[in-house]
Amino acid sequence: MSAIVLLVLGLAAMAAGYFLYSKFIAEKIYRLDPDFKTPAHEYEDGVDFVPTNRFVLWGHHFTSVAGAAPIVGPAIAVIWGWLPAFLWVVFGTIFFAGVHDFGAIWASVRNKAKSVGALTGDVVGKRARSIFMIVIFLVLLMVNAVFAVVIAGLMMNFSSAVVPVWGAILVALIIGQLIYRRMLSLPMVSIIGVIALYALIGIGPSVPIQMPAEVGGLSGNAVWILILFAYAAIASLLPVWVLLQPRDYINGLQLFIGLIILYGAIVLMNPTLVAPAFNTNVPAGTPSLLPLLFVTIACGAISGFHGLVSSGTTSKQLNRETDARFVGYFGAVGEGMLALAAILAATAGFATFGDWQAMYSAFGQGGVNAFVEGGAFIIHNGIGLPEATAATLLTVMAALFAGTTMDTGLRLQRYIFQEWGEIYNQQWMKKPAIATFLAVGSCLLLAFGAGGADGSGGLIIWPLFGTTNQLLAGLTLLVITVMLVRLRRPMWYTLAPLCFLLVMTIAALLIQLRTFYQQGNMFLLVLDIVVLIAAIMVAMECASALKRSRAEMVAEQK
Repeated sequence: MSAIVLLVLGLAAMAAGYFLYSKFIAEKIYRLDPDFKTPAHEYEDGVDFVPTNRFVLWGHHFTSVAGAAPIVGPAIAVIWGWLPAFLWVVFGTIFFAGVHDFGAIWASVRNKAKSVGALTGDVVGKRARSIFMIVIFLVLLMVNAVFAVVIAGLMMNFSSAVVPVWGAILVALIIGQLIYRRMLSLPMVSIIGVIALYALIGIGPSVPIQMPAEVGGLSGNAVWILILFAYAAIASLLPVWVLLQPRDYINGLQLFIGLIILYGAIVLMNPTLVAPAFNTNVPAGTPSLLPLLFVTIACGAISGFHGLVSSGTTSKQLNRETDARFVGYFGAVGEGMLALAAILAATAGFATFGDWQAMYSAFGQGGVNAFVEGGAFIIHNGIGLPEATAATLLTVMAALFAGTTMDTGLRLQRYIFQEWGEIYNQQWMKKPAIATFLAVGSCLLLAFGAGGADGSGGLIIWPLFGTTNQLLAGLTLLVITVMLVRLRRPMWYTLAPLCFLLVMTIAALLIQLRTFYQQGNMFLLVLDIVVLIAAIMVAMECASALKRSRAEMVAEQK
């Protein structure tokens, strides 16, 4: 099949989802009010609560939730064939991710911009909040520790990406000043930022920077990880308008330009999908398609991490409640478009089926490498850009998104420690600097305590990221569903995705439990049991909360 057919079908379906389905959800289910005073105005402090232009906020939100996961997950999942991955990315984006991300912003904005974890205590109960906080902490720990390893690996393997990746921070600082201090128009600032960013990408191959293999007894990879966490700690304490917003906004524009380049190259080259629609000859050791497809693609369709970003940072910057549809639902569509690009690059970016099989010789293969190599092949043959330059462009794209997710992830982890300080009346934990120190310390403890001198400890618990992340999405949908029941509004548009996620998550956890037992991996076995118990308790809390809410509604009607 021609890759163009898949491209057109995917983009058309997601466009219909935004223009039709999200409009229905906004008007009939969430019922957005343009006159509602958002927390960004009510609690404006110039640091976390900042009323923001919806296009700038969309860029911040989208790149915070995007990261490398929507590239890695789909590019691994095509080992089962391109059709299952394509269907889940498209329909998962329209009916699951968009409603989830959009709903998390709405729920938080309607409750003083509380994070979805804190909000659970008010909406569902204290027991559910305790479960939620544990799951949130695990997800953030995985995201921050692993993305540091991913970025460090990219900079070690692609030295031409170092200058663009770090230069983007300087560009963002300047952009922030131009928007909020110099008050330049957004179109002008956008043009300046994009030109600067792509100039850095052009310069990158000419000035490669290679970290020495060993520095002070630490591997080069470990040094990059320490530098990344030092940067993320500083970024998490700065006012959002100084670095986070402009960095994410420019990265969002960069992604769409990168997608236009990749999609344009597909149209010009018209490559064939060399991978099968259904792969009936998967490598030995590949798990079953159901339910592992859903937890493998994870962020490429729906992600609990998105709910953390939506309620943790985005809701504090929403200028008008009606902006939630554009920022939340269209942010999910942007992520779906990135996942679609990953599927096309990983299935049509190889000359022959044999080349594709060589890349996917075992489960877990592919990922970022398949995206970069396959995408560079398409861009080179489609528009004639040198393959090395195309590879640098795609590498920088992946690294910048992983970086923006890590920035926001550490800020969210800081919020978690501060919320624990609030819940358990520990005033010292509520201080931003101390909470940031605890957040960084927990990540480094995992990275170096479990991973040794190379700092790769986060990868140890990564196999459980997909299931834990989907469980978190289910928890977020639970909060939204209970809110809808109490407001006497239709709940099936969130309850159906919630039930589906819980069934698939629990099934995946049971399969992984057997795998870890057979491997003798006691650490992951115990952690899997913890997450499985949390999933079962969530299902019970879900049933209890909904039953209680419906009973209250009936009692009021009488």
